[in-house]
Amino acid sequence: MKNIDAVAAFLALGQESRLNIFRLIVQRGDVGLTPTQIIEKLGIPNATLSFHLKELVQANLLLVERQSRNLIYSPNAVLVQDLSTFLLDNCCGGKACTPEKITRKTKSI
Repeated sequence: MKNIDAVAAFLALGQESRLNIFRLIVQRGDVGLTPTQIIEKLGIPNATLSFHLKELVQANLLLVERQSRNLIYSPNAVLVQDLSTFLLDNCCGGKACTPEKITRKTKSI
């Protein structure tokens, strides 16, 4: 993945409503959601939702498919996986990234 592609995706997700929309759609997986379903769940006005969906599609985070009269938005799983790989590619200097068990010390009174 190129830096410019990752930046475009992160910029699109850097707005709270778009992040909420994306997270909701990701929860549904490849089944996807219609704009009406998103409006019902998040209460975003139609025009605002349309703007945010356009931004997410342009960033390649969402795929859109027409089914009869409905548009179905689903996550672009390939891009999501690529973003995860991109972020973790050089993680932990080549060592396993699993954190050791953290023990909490409690203060005695």
